[in-house]
Amino acid sequence: MKTTKSYDPNCRQCPRLATFLDDVKADYPTYFCKPVPPFGDDPKPDLFVVGLAPGMHGANATGRPFTGDHAGILLYETLHKFGYATKPQSVSVNDGLKLNRARISNAVKCLPPGNKPTLDEIKTCNHFLAHELAQTPAKTRILALGLIAHNAVLMAFKLKPSSAKFAHAARHELASGHTLFDSYHCSRYNTNTKRLTEATFCDVFRLIQGS
Repeated sequence: MKTTKSYDPNCRQCPRLATFLDDVKADYPTYFCKPVPPFGDDPKPDLFVVGLAPGMHGANATGRPFTGDHAGILLYETLHKFGYATKPQSVSVNDGLKLNRARISNAVKCLPPGNKPTLDEIKTCNHFLAHELAQTPAKTRILALGLIAHNAVLMAFKLKPSSAKFAHAARHELASGHTLFDSYHCSRYNTNTKRLTEATFCDVFRLIQGS
């Protein structure tokens, strides 16, 4: 059953993901192992970052997006550099880090096996993201980290994937008035292979702040 919430800590709408979380919790009893809530208290942020899904030993363990895993290293360093975070490192929900005029969420709130949610799971979870984005003013700039996040944002606004093609450092004006920016995901693979570097990631943030 669909809801009109930004987050439901008890959601089990995707049987495969719910079962996988149960299995992971059995192996790692101290892990969060629930749908991971968005991070950032500002209801009208200047920047809204959308990632893919929680990482096994990162957000799924800590309960905060991009916290405790490799993908969060570059993200939080860059958020801090551009004034969106009070600290350059995010290690736990109790580390005192706060976001300034920013919010971070994911296309899929639960840990997927192999970090690969199915299309049905993305669609099922999309109403949460849609509700979040619907609360933001048109001035909010949206940053999609990767193709899945990009398409999830379009889906949330009921737009076709063909309406805006994903490309690193691309900028898209949406019918809602929001501006969508794209970046390669700050995953370990992308940073290790130099597909995404600190310089090219900062270029996207400069583009955002210059808009």
